[in-house]
Amino acid sequence: MARTDDDSWDLASSVGSTATMIAAGRAMATRDPRGLIDDPLAAPLVRAVGVDFFTRLMDGELDVAAVEDGAAERMQAMIDGVALRTRFFDDYCLAAAETGVRQVVILAAGLDARAYRLPWAASTTVFEVDQPEVIEFKTRTLADLGAEPTAERRTVAIDLREDWPAALRAAGFDPAAPTSWLAEGLLIYLPPDAQDRLFDNITALSAPGSTIATEYVPGLKDFDPEKARASSERFREHGFDIDMADLIFTGERHHGAEYLSDHGWRMNQLSRAELFARHEVPLPDLQDTDDPLGEIIYLDGTLAAAR
Repeated sequence: MARTDDDSWDLASSVGSTATMIAAGRAMATRDPRGLIDDPLAAPLVRAVGVDFFTRLMDGELDVAAVEDGAAERMQAMIDGVALRTRFFDDYCLAAAETGVRQVVILAAGLDARAYRLPWAASTTVFEVDQPEVIEFKTRTLADLGAEPTAERRTVAIDLREDWPAALRAAGFDPAAPTSWLAEGLLIYLPPDAQDRLFDNITALSAPGSTIATEYVPGLKDFDPEKARASSERFREHGFDIDMADLIFTGERHHGAEYLSDHGWRMNQLSRAELFARHEVPLPDLQDTDDPLGEIIYLDGTLAAAR
């Protein structure tokens, strides 16, 4: 179903299901002997969502190699990509903490368990912003698992299309204190103008020394929906009906690093190839048809002292 201005979701539908898909990737990457990431909460969270496709995928009950030639290689590439994306944002959070930042905001938090699994410095507060149903599910599930946050966790149950800055302040956010902002796997699900508003709001709420990390996908302007639907068909063959072409917003948009740089942030860019090389993971040799979104550029930066 195509996106609308007032659509909503849980973790088994629409945009929410992509959060579960990424969590399943984290669960599989956690079992990888290379030890790129460690997310012991990913698997039980995915099981609690209850999408059979993801559970079978995690448990190795789904033989993707039998689907078509190259499926196993694509799956390993996906797992490696999720692992290194997670590692990038984990390392970013910990590096920001080392500079003394004690206020973290995770936007569209989904099944992100960083508030529970990262070794946060004492007195750190982690704000998680997402749809009310998503927040309620994760909070309840982790409590049932006996998981305890490693920082002070504060939830902000609100859609990002609403006045989330006001809700964030109401939850105790201090705009005068440096903040570590995390927007992982979010921008492609926002229209171009909403991406700009998100960055404007972040900048307005940020004290000097604040940091930000996100991704930019240049291929959105040339996105081929039919290629994405062909990719989604592989999921449907195993009982999981998702159409990525209906979930994302395509077309021209501002380059994330350039837009933020114009608004006072000192930005760094890291290509997917550079990220794989940093961790000595072989870059998958995939055809253009294997990834409808194409290249991903990872961004992080710091707000300068004067704007």
